[in-house]
Amino acid sequence: MKEYAYFPGCSLEKLAIGYHQSALETTKKLGVKLRELDDWNCCGSTTYFHIDELLAYTLTARNLAIAEKTGLDVVAPCSACFKNMFFTQSHLKKDPDLAEHINFALEEDGLQFSGDLRIQHLLEMFTQDIGAEEIKSKVTNPLEGVRIAPYYGCQILRPRRDHDSAESLENPQYFEELLTAIGATPVDYPLKTRCCGGSLIISSRVAALSMVRNLLQSAVEREAALIATACPMCQVNLECYQQAVNQEFGTNFEVPILYFTQLVGLALGIPEKKLGIGKELVSAMPVLAR
Repeated sequence: MKEYAYFPGCSLEKLAIGYHQSALETTKKLGVKLRELDDWNCCGSTTYFHIDELLAYTLTARNLAIAEKTGLDVVAPCSACFKNMFFTQSHLKKDPDLAEHINFALEEDGLQFSGDLRIQHLLEMFTQDIGAEEIKSKVTNPLEGVRIAPYYGCQILRPRRDHDSAESLENPQYFEELLTAIGATPVDYPLKTRCCGGSLIISSRVAALSMVRNLLQSAVEREAALIATACPMCQVNLECYQQAVNQEFGTNFEVPILYFTQLVGLALGIPEKKLGIGKELVSAMPVLAR
């Protein structure tokens, strides 16, 4: 059984508990074990890097140092957590002086950051390590006829790897390949890598709601039955603020939002309750019942 160090992040403890549940259930079904990091801490999200950059790097480096002790590759289901971990490792490897300062702080915890770690988003692990064909071979309940908009969001693709091409960053296809593997129909979704607004809802509500409206409208125009996401913040903005979008712009959106792990779990025959499905503000049950 392939094993990974698993950094759930703060959102998956409560707000995105369905993502956490479905991540554990689907990986187990696929012969993968996620070992949650011991004594992990908040990654600082995006905001903290604008308040105290040194401490923000230290927070993330601490998680990386804990992961290094496991000797395993690390995966993060949250796009912000993944981005922070990836960029922290990259930055510290290029700045030995900063790494030395941070390692001095980490000594208090008996930790040491070396930068020798493979970091992936959970969606990448599903599509690159497990692979669409392997997942397809285990599907018992294909989601035939379900049209799904694959929403990558803006942060998964920000860390550019050496093998990335402009085309793979501007028009990625691996989410679509995963949805096809579970029997669903991925729709052509031109806004799939656009930002959902993130925490902009706090400082510029109308601008953030406008961004969410555009994402929902594009999915509706492509006749998507639901939107699949891979990030807790994206899920919150797209689902929890639908009513606010409708009030602000006079629309009537009722678009279900599910995590990709929940959809994969359904296709693998895992019961809905185990996947955290059924607690959505915009129910996905009418779509799934078809």
